[in-house]
Amino acid sequence: MDKAKIRAEYPILQRKVHGKDLVYFDNAASSQKPKEVIDAISDYYLNSHSNVHQGVHALSQEATDLYEETRGLLKDFINAKEEHEIIYSSGTTEAINLVARTFGDGILSEGDEIIISNMEHHSNIVPWQMVAERTGAILKVIPITDSGELDLATYEKLLTSKTKMAAVVHVSNALGTINPVKEMARLAHQNGAAFLLDGAQSAPHMKIDVQDIDCDFYAASAHKMFGPTGAGFLYGKAEWLEKLPPFLGGGEMISRVTMEKTEYNEIPFKFEAGTPNIAGMVGFAAAIKYINKIGIEVIEAEESKLLDHAMHKLKNIEGFRTIGEAKQKASLVSFVIDGIHPYDIGALLDQMGIAVRTGHHCTEPIMDRFGIPGTVRASFAFYNTTEEIDHFVSSLERAVNMLR
Repeated sequence: MDKAKIRAEYPILQRKVHGKDLVYFDNAASSQKPKEVIDAISDYYLNSHSNVHQGVHALSQEATDLYEETRGLLKDFINAKEEHEIIYSSGTTEAINLVARTFGDGILSEGDEIIISNMEHHSNIVPWQMVAERTGAILKVIPITDSGELDLATYEKLLTSKTKMAAVVHVSNALGTINPVKEMARLAHQNGAAFLLDGAQSAPHMKIDVQDIDCDFYAASAHKMFGPTGAGFLYGKAEWLEKLPPFLGGGEMISRVTMEKTEYNEIPFKFEAGTPNIAGMVGFAAAIKYINKIGIEVIEAEESKLLDHAMHKLKNIEGFRTIGEAKQKASLVSFVIDGIHPYDIGALLDQMGIAVRTGHHCTEPIMDRFGIPGTVRASFAFYNTTEEIDHFVSSLERAVNMLR
């Protein structure tokens, strides 16, 4: 991999912060964008902008073609069976809310059960809490082991004939844990439950095959996949999408409207009300093409090397403690330094030009589980380098010495 050539494709990686070369290790929050993604969005607004669908004029047809291209790219990217199983959304959060809300409206009754885990991002906790309160469904929680892995034995015991949904994160944004989701899907289906995956942290970093996993729903965001913010998608098996009621009402999601009754559109449009984020989806298409050009297997291998290099270097820092030591991990390190608040470390690293994330990472239950206020999280993308990691480690050592 020609790392210098790849890094040259990212304009922001050339800038300085506080007079220092930027080291961007906050990729789990949002990845940076290559120039071809930025150019695709700019070109759309400069040359092709119009509202999509139903327009007979050339610009509308051109915008529609660009917009709908993304659906086919996403189908292939995650190996969905059909294009109409891809629902556009503003991101992972909206996609999960779509499933939670429509399950509440069309599936769940009082006494039904929903299973989530203690490892979830708030976006896969709060929507299920809301729907449980509204419907009288019961929310059950899979615990986390001391090593930061899900307790699968307990998960299996939590599943009953009343379980209607198991919704779990594929890769933890706070721990880096890669969960055994294929086995979890099998167990959910064995008990008649649907299985949803929060794929926000897995889609950018590893090969996804929703048919092999056999998940019923999969949600992800463009901005973590080198694409724009405000764009994402929900994959849903067609049989589920046909069964669930619409999420929002308005234009596009209808086939016929009278003052007495509305007939809903076919999938995927049944779930896509209103004027969408057309430019975002055009940028998302460019991002998927970019990932395909690099190769998702190449990305995964490179990020694994970066993680190994970081762990080898970091373990020598006095007081360093990793939070999350699962056997299968994605390319992030979440850690604390004994006796020092994570925020103080992050603030000093920022002054050295190094961007890391500090706090609870929208996973407060994880922090409560480990009895800590938060962590410092360094998350890597394939465009990062071992030299950046070496600089990060030496800067961290300097920050620790200043704070002790």
